[in-house]
Amino acid sequence: MESSNKIALITGSSRGLGKNMALTLAGKGTDIIVVYRSKEAEANGVVAEIEAMGRKAVSVQLDTSDTKSFDAFLTNLSGILKEKWGRDTFDFLINNAGIGKYYAFQDTPEEAFDELMNIHFKGVFFLTQKALPLIADGGRIVNLSTGLARFSTPGYAAYASMKGAIETLTRYLAKELGSRGITANVVAPGIIHTDFTKGSFEGVPGLEDHMNSITALGRVGRPDDIGGVVAFLCSPEAGWVNAQRIEASGGMNL
Repeated sequence: MESSNKIALITGSSRGLGKNMALTLAGKGTDIIVVYRSKEAEANGVVAEIEAMGRKAVSVQLDTSDTKSFDAFLTNLSGILKEKWGRDTFDFLINNAGIGKYYAFQDTPEEAFDELMNIHFKGVFFLTQKALPLIADGGRIVNLSTGLARFSTPGYAAYASMKGAIETLTRYLAKELGSRGITANVVAPGIIHTDFTKGSFEGVPGLEDHMNSITALGRVGRPDDIGGVVAFLCSPEAGWVNAQRIEASGGMNL
């Protein structure tokens, strides 16, 4: 029997912000495809948490930097959709997977640039492109950017440039996919306590106090601050929100 539930595919959802997005959406009645790169046990743990809520979930491995693997991934995904949900499509694509690389502009190695490009921009571009036949009409695309695309913090020239490209791409997706009723929006977190930023907080004395001081709400973000924003963009209430950048930073650098 075909499932009437909405289905969200979230890259990088075995931990951190992606895990929070998965659990928040599941809590609001959405089934989840947990996409992970290497942390299979953690991804399966997220699946178990979602199933404990009474929702359906699966975990699927994908390296989003390896565009050559996308066709096989999507063929596999198509089979999973039919087998588990009795559907040919899913509803929400959330391009969340990411890595952190910190270099002063003059010290940025080309290898690090390429890795950031492949994961944060090229991978998002072509995964979205190739997934289009599997995204339901009336679906949603949510891409992740960063506060660093609005304000400049030395050390993030390459990373933030990729996210700037994502913001431009998102507007084009909204324009070109509007005829199918698919919206495309960007969520731009400020600095958040996750595995992604753990090294920065531990390695830079006073960083947290500084970040607290430049944030209107007076604290660094938590994963819980982001999942609900993504869930909102996937809700019926957000159906008229399109091509927008929503920064969720507590008011950094205002």
